Amino acid sequence: MTLLGLGLLVFFLPHLLHELGLRTALLRLLPSEKVYKILYSLVAFAGIALIVVGKSSASFVMVWQPVYEYRWLSLLLMLPASILVAAGNIPNSYLRRIFRNPMLLGVACWGAAHLWSNGDRASVLLFGGFTAWAGFKFVSMYSRSAAAGKEPRLVWDLTAVALGCFLYLLLFIFHGQLFGIGLNIA
Repeated sequence: MTLLGLGLLVFFLPHLLHELGLRTALLRLLPSEKVYKILYSLVAFAGIALIVVGKSSASFVMVWQPVYEYRWLSLLLMLPASILVAAGNIPNSYLRRIFRNPMLLGVACWGAAHLWSNGDRASVLLFGGFTAWAGFKFVSMYSRSAAAGKEPRLVWDLTAVALGCFLYLLLFIFHGQLFGIGLNIA
């Protein structure tokens, strides 16, 4: 659990530098923005590595018992999560114009979907942490940024939906091989 908690802290801190008022000060201390981005990426990657090792080695302690009959809600919520994550990586879509940062909203949906179907302590920490972080970051970024850029085009939204559905399908099929827990809709 310690590694998981440390990993979440190491991952979330660089992603909250702006909200903590430290980003500008850090940029002034470093020789260039490129150095900042490299350090930012290295720290975030180290956080992900610690999260993976921490989650896989955490002892299983049940906090709450998910209702097995309602696991389909997680599957349902993962579809918009996948589409929103895809939309967050595609330019000039209406989804980006409306939500400004659809990827964060997708991460919040992903976390909520997994909280719904996982009641162990490590999962609550992991998925609850990501849901809270993404929700906070989404509200923070939404309130400080205006929707700008090129005029949105429907083709980018259709691309986001297609890629999101493809991502959803891949995750559904390979969830067991990737994460050790297969998905069963029967």
